[in-house]
Amino acid sequence: MELFAPHAQVTLTMLALTGTVFGVLALVVKQEAIGAAIRRVRGEFSTNLGLLVVNLVLLAPLFALPEGFIGDRIAADAALTDFWSRQNELVVLILAILLFDLVVYWRHRAEHSRLLWPIHATHHADTALHWLSVQRKHPLSKLLSVVVDVWLLFLLGFPQWAVAGAIFLRSWWGFFIHADVPWTLGPLGKVLISPAAHRLHHIRDEALMGANFGNTVTLWDRLFGTYVDPAGHLDCETGIAEGTRGLLGELGRPFERRYWLGRGRTPLTAQVESVR
Repeated sequence: MELFAPHAQVTLTMLALTGTVFGVLALVVKQEAIGAAIRRVRGEFSTNLGLLVVNLVLLAPLFALPEGFIGDRIAADAALTDFWSRQNELVVLILAILLFDLVVYWRHRAEHSRLLWPIHATHHADTALHWLSVQRKHPLSKLLSVVVDVWLLFLLGFPQWAVAGAIFLRSWWGFFIHADVPWTLGPLGKVLISPAAHRLHHIRDEALMGANFGNTVTLWDRLFGTYVDPAGHLDCETGIAEGTRGLLGELGRPFERRYWLGRGRTPLTAQVESVR
């Protein structure tokens, strides 16, 4: 039990903070419709909470092994480390956020390929998108992000505080963009991924999912041709053809024969052209 206790404590603290913030947000936005909203998300919220416990508590000690291994083995050149120490801290943090989001963008986009979609489909299965949907991840998908997402920052010698800052911002922004609010963020939404832009990424029609892969900024989607303005798709229906499932169903989803026999529907990134 001592092995899991620290992870459980961190997870409980995170849930308390985010639950309070997004609970208040829901009350302000939904007002008299809050009861219906809670009933709509109740089942999937329970599944997402279960996946969160599996990933952030039960399997967290195992995920820490490859993460620590990568951090230890990827040794940046001393000149790079010294270079960042002499730069303006705000500039260093912004660059860390941008480069971190670049890797997340390509990892996320790869998960929409036929090979990796079986482990990513769980994340798209929510039909009632809400702030805890960000934690609706199959353990294999979670492991992939642990292994892939931070390697570039380590390789480039970014200071630990900048890496931690980029991870912290991405985590909180991830909760925000999954919230059930039709916000495009106006002019700011041209720079930052908005809840409306990310909801479009979760749209029920698989042919329209190949857009807006970034977590924090729109830069990489715009540069690589996958950004789609969400204005015409506000409050769109979300989910996938295979449907939403409970905890055990989602844990078993990637191992279904239909995915490996090519029968599972896979939203390819090239399909972004259909929504332009």
